[in-house]
Amino acid sequence: MTDSAKKIAIGISGASGAAYGIRLLERLKEAGAETHLVVSHWGEYTITQETGLNMHEVKALASASYRADDMAAPLSSGSFRIDAMAIVPCSMKTLAGIATGFSEDLLMRAADVCLKERRPLILAVRETPLSRIHLDNMLKATDAGTIIMPPMPALYTNPTTVDELIDQSVFRIMEKLGVDPGDGLIRWSER
Repeated sequence: MTDSAKKIAIGISGASGAAYGIRLLERLKEAGAETHLVVSHWGEYTITQETGLNMHEVKALASASYRADDMAAPLSSGSFRIDAMAIVPCSMKTLAGIATGFSEDLLMRAADVCLKERRPLILAVRETPLSRIHLDNMLKATDAGTIIMPPMPALYTNPTTVDELIDQSVFRIMEKLGVDPGDGLIRWSER
């Protein structure tokens, strides 16, 4: 399957780090992937607080977008075929919902669908320090098939800007989604 044929669900929750989710949308669009976006209520708030963008601008980056309270949206059904999903950033509330199967909104339901359909699900969790509850929920989610992938700075790349740090994490997530990040990803052997 070519990258242009990849169909990826993207979630943005209320955790700090909205720039990671937005950059992922931008990079997937550049790669020709079809993206389906769900932003939680607090995700919308965080986007406006951290980036200065409005929701119209963010939704324009996606092929399709859905309200978090729209439980009848296509992403709520396993019969709606997507290749993978990433929640970037993923709050501890969203992680807890996914880990316990509590599909309170479309974001958590779409993740639940990925797990039940055995589709790749990446959670870019954002919190520090981590409590025992956070760690237990990450373990539960991992045991269910989730890939926990916090956006960690890859300092071996010798970044000089915040954008370079964000891109390196986003390119790593793209690889896990099955989308070629192109020449942007700096690998350990290439430094």
